[in-house]
Amino acid sequence: MAKKIKEVQEDLVANMEVWKKVENASIASTGRVIEKTENPIVRLVMEIIQRDSQMHYRVQEFIAESLTGKAISLTPDEVGSVWEMIEEHIKIEKKTQELAQQSLDASKKSKGMLVQSYLLEYLLEDEKKHALLLERLQNIQRGMYPYG
Repeated sequence: MAKKIKEVQEDLVANMEVWKKVENASIASTGRVIEKTENPIVRLVMEIIQRDSQMHYRVQEFIAESLTGKAISLTPDEVGSVWEMIEEHIKIEKKTQELAQQSLDASKKSKGMLVQSYLLEYLLEDEKKHALLLERLQNIQRGMYPYG
């Protein structure tokens, strides 16, 4: 038997609360590694993960609050009111992807650039993630988002 929407919402809120605790554990764990190591690569990776975990926590909190507090919405008109600026940002994101890819390709031409290639791959994947977020936002703007 399918769950009622209220039960699904309650389950989702409970999941977000547990997940937030896990993200807090991740933040604390990365902090301990940062305190313990002097290695700049390890520190940088832990800082990246820590900041991502902080943002995940914020998003999880937003999801939970959107189900327990005042209802939120996002209409095509609301996105449309700033769409020109978002389109400009999409161009910037495309340029960052191009630069990341060019840099990664160049770094792979030398075996001595393992760490640089590793970090450039991270940057490229992150830029791709930004493009996907904006693409999905564009689907909302068009009124075609595939979920609910």
